[in-house]
Amino acid sequence: MSSIIELFQYQFFINALTASLLTSISCGIIGTYIVSKRIVFISGGITHASFGGIGIGYYLGINPIIGAAVFSVFSALGIEFFSKKTDMREDSVIAMGWAFGMAIGIIFIFITPGYAPNLMSYLFGSILSVSGFDISLLLFLNIIIILFFLLFFKPIIFISFDEEYAKTHHMPVQLLNYVLISLVALTIVFNIRVVGIILVISLLTIPQTIANLYTKSFTRIIFLAIIIGLLGTICGLFASYALNIPSGASIIFFLVILFLVLKGLKVLQVQIRRKAR
Repeated sequence: MSSIIELFQYQFFINALTASLLTSISCGIIGTYIVSKRIVFISGGITHASFGGIGIGYYLGINPIIGAAVFSVFSALGIEFFSKKTDMREDSVIAMGWAFGMAIGIIFIFITPGYAPNLMSYLFGSILSVSGFDISLLLFLNIIIILFFLLFFKPIIFISFDEEYAKTHHMPVQLLNYVLISLVALTIVFNIRVVGIILVISLLTIPQTIANLYTKSFTRIIFLAIIIGLLGTICGLFASYALNIPSGASIIFFLVILFLVLKGLKVLQVQIRRKAR
């Protein structure tokens, strides 16, 4: 117990806890939109396409997260445009963006002078190495997301569940879609350091899926997903530190186990009710 208390003396641990809170908020809000609109596959494409920006960032000597942010936003806008404005199938556009981003990233990392950089923290996450700059990016992202959802909450709900209905009521559907898909891209990129490229999409879907076991309300899912995400990241953080294992994997592992336990209890509860009748 004393060793855990001693952790709070270290700045890296305080940064990790702060990142856990900010990650839970951004992923809780944006993840609810992703799950409600059923664009998890699009988000997966953006996630892997962001690797191209990481490679370009390394090559240009800038922060790879900044490179990934710019690249992923353009990738997201491109996916949204080509899937809606052309006759190309959405899954084909996503697959091409996914593959192109990964290819670009590998090429630029390969041609970067010197030794190849260690990409483990970007692929699998490293919450214990989150910097003050990463915290600032997450804080900025959270402020933008919260303000945007507060200002356009009703149109966002309409777009999430019935886009055609929103169009008939003369809402700026296309503009909102572009802004929302850009926020999805930024949420993915800025949270890469927490759980990594490979696992970040799980943080945007698993807490929402767990919350959906108990409520169908968009607003309640957001708040429950934030709480569940925070619980998962903190428990994963302690497990990562104690067992010396990748933080991203431990966070997702805890959330999946939590889902299986709660889903099992939910099924058992339903069976007991049926027998009682």
